[in-house]
Amino acid sequence: MLGELLSADPGYRGPRVSCGNGHDAGFTGYRDKVIDTALGPVTLRRAWYHCAACGHGLAPRDAELGVAGASLSPGLAAMNDLASAAVPFRQAAGLLEELAGVRLDARRAQRAAEADGSAVAAASRERAGLITGRKLIPLPPDPPPDKLYMVIDGTGVPVTSKETARREGKGEDGRARTREAKLAVFFTQDEAGEDGYPVRDRASSSYIATFEPAATFAGLVKAEGIRRGAGHVRQLTVIGDGAAWIWNLAEATFPEATHIVDLYHAREHLHSLTRSLEFMLLDRKDEWLAARLEDLDYGDIAGIEKAVRKYPIVEGAKKDEVERELGYFLNNAPRMRYRWFRSRGLFVGSGVVEAGCKSVIGQRLKQSGMHWTVTGADSIIALRCDQASTSQQAV
Repeated sequence: MLGELLSADPGYRGPRVSCGNGHDAGFTGYRDKVIDTALGPVTLRRAWYHCAACGHGLAPRDAELGVAGASLSPGLAAMNDLASAAVPFRQAAGLLEELAGVRLDARRAQRAAEADGSAVAAASRERAGLITGRKLIPLPPDPPPDKLYMVIDGTGVPVTSKETARREGKGEDGRARTREAKLAVFFTQDEAGEDGYPVRDRASSSYIATFEPAATFAGLVKAEGIRRGAGHVRQLTVIGDGAAWIWNLAEATFPEATHIVDLYHAREHLHSLTRSLEFMLLDRKDEWLAARLEDLDYGDIAGIEKAVRKYPIVEGAKKDEVERELGYFLNNAPRMRYRWFRSRGLFVGSGVVEAGCKSVIGQRLKQSGMHWTVTGADSIIALRCDQASTSQQAV
């Protein structure tokens, strides 16, 4: 019945139609096409046109039904996207068969999901280019939120050896085995909780990610910030782990934003600094660390430096360790004014993006034995970011 209904209009649009490349394609007859739908396979009989100049054919009815170049109906493709973004492709195909009675092999599920993910990523990048080029002006949020946060981080995704050729890594052999996916989470905040700590606005998170270089990622971040109302909020804040590329990106996109180093990363570096000084601190190590953690909570980076300089270390590996860890604090001192940030009701932690790295990227792409192509991983990440953003906004 569905096949007869869809074939009631066979798509004949006259003896000639545009081929889409500036030529005319001529009608040659009718051809059948089998597409899989949520109700099972359906055979379409539709008009076929051939372009002599381009050497290819087309069926206008395919485009009208959303199946041009595809063998899955839009509804079934959407179901496959949800399943394939959630679990490995073989399991996704199994879910479709068990829940909907539709049989797809794992390879076909993968091709369809990756094609749709690539389309989502391409559309996102095109929209970002239009927004940053001021050819598309998003409407400001109504009402505008009080605070908007951009929390940025990166996480490694296991890829094939071809994708890491000639790339340096952290392994013992110096070879890379992952490629970094950069992730940004945007959310708003209007209120504080009963304990006085800031509370993220419900259903306010949106996610963007890419394997592209930081300069390209910056364009996506800027466009999403504009879309989320960066120019209309009272307080704009960027939170990161202290990596230089994050602050360079923030300066290039929203120079007016407040920068905050994630407090928990800062505490980890303070623990590392203490371990580097342990051979001099001896049994005073715990007392010294507690005092420095208090300095950090107050944003007293000068106090931390003064306490370190009391223990002069001669040249060598230990001195290099200490200087490297201390440099982390000195380079980020303006971003570590935690007492002042908290007095203004601001978040000082990047937990939301670390959770995003695990839930949006890690849970699907970093399972045991997985090795992705960058193109394939990027497409699935695009689907997961889109689904995570949509689910948040639909709560």
